[in-house]
Amino acid sequence: MHSVLVIDDEKSIRDSLKMILEYERYEVVFAENGEQGLTKISTGAFDVVLLDVKMSGMDGLEVLQKIRERSSNLPVIMISGHGTIETAVEATKLGAFDFLPKPLDRDKLLITVRNALHQATLAEEYRRLQESVEGKRVILGESPKIREVLSVIERVAQTDARILITGENGTGKELVARAIHRASKRALKAFVEVNCAAIPAELIESELFGHEKGSFTGASAQRIGKFEQADGGTLFLDEIGDMSLQAQAKVLRALEEETIERVGGTRLIKVDVRVLSATNKDIKEIIARGSFRSDLYHRLNVIPIQVPPLRDRVEDIPILVRAFIDDVCSRNGMAKRTISNESLQRLAKREWPGNVRELRNAVERLVILSSGTSLDVELLERSIASATGETDDLLTMRGTFQQFKDRAEAAFIKKQLDVHKWNISKTAEMLDIQRSHLYTKMKRYGLVREGEEEIE
Repeated sequence: MHSVLVIDDEKSIRDSLKMILEYERYEVVFAENGEQGLTKISTGAFDVVLLDVKMSGMDGLEVLQKIRERSSNLPVIMISGHGTIETAVEATKLGAFDFLPKPLDRDKLLITVRNALHQATLAEEYRRLQESVEGKRVILGESPKIREVLSVIERVAQTDARILITGENGTGKELVARAIHRASKRALKAFVEVNCAAIPAELIESELFGHEKGSFTGASAQRIGKFEQADGGTLFLDEIGDMSLQAQAKVLRALEEETIERVGGTRLIKVDVRVLSATNKDIKEIIARGSFRSDLYHRLNVIPIQVPPLRDRVEDIPILVRAFIDDVCSRNGMAKRTISNESLQRLAKREWPGNVRELRNAVERLVILSSGTSLDVELLERSIASATGETDDLLTMRGTFQQFKDRAEAAFIKKQLDVHKWNISKTAEMLDIQRSHLYTKMKRYGLVREGEEEIE
């Protein structure tokens, strides 16, 4: 049985709703004012809320805002005998599901309640599906440092405040951004990511704001930029410290005016976007060098979140390792693997300069290379030591840059051949190159399987 909370200071309205809803087998709970309604929400579980706009004390819009600060998924239907278009628009902006005028039409009321419940069910199914599909994107850990991060996420997710996420490479800054989006009132809208470091400076404006056909050489068709794609949702600007000054100026304008203009266009386009950003750099130092605008920094850094490196949360390593093992086995259709406490202790004692990303890669390599159901601690040590040794050798070698690139490529190809047990087809597929191309590179670098002769 679905539970409905009615918040209205008119007894006649409460009695009318009780008769209509209980006849349709809804469980109905009443609150006579906003304060009482918020208390009932905090102590009970409801499937939908019917909320009057005009009440003594706290009005309906204030109550709606406080409900949204606590829950993004609870459907709230506003009801009012003095409704205006402005009030309805404001309620919608605050996250109301619908707006019904008094006197209430029975059929329309029931249809709206059913639709609200249906949307809430779909939202919950989507959330569960997303968590199962994106299991590796869930923030894991119970350390004080990670609990602090999760606490901040919980407090800020329901707002539209801009957040600057900082931390070393591999700490999980994108995970934090996605967690904020999932817990926000924009969760059912798009999460659009832009890696500012991966886009050439001359293309970043087109990527962010789009362009009109013929606006520059190669612009053969109109393109919708990331700001427009994220309209109503969240835009995540990763590696913000690598954005050009010209693009920074346009981003600042978009944030201030909530409008964008496509490259080569003349029309201002209204956008409703929450911007999250991240960097592994010291932005204040970049500002001092004149490579980043201080006004943009202050716009983006309304709420800062520092993601801790793995060395500051070593107690989370066993939790992370077990989750990574399950994920690798599930994705590859492998039988479940176990790991001993001794192996976990050794992992916890190691340095992880690449943070969680490096730990995940090491665990994945271990699972793939292990033949039994129990992950062997000795294989673990050899696997990690081998990978570390190759990296150290590369970083300390002498010679030209080309020699370094050749040796790095040879080491990477050999590692993938080992992982795929020297199956040329599978290795070529993983590397996304043709078999003939792989053979050429193996011959060039003299890569042969132990006990075999070099490729002629």
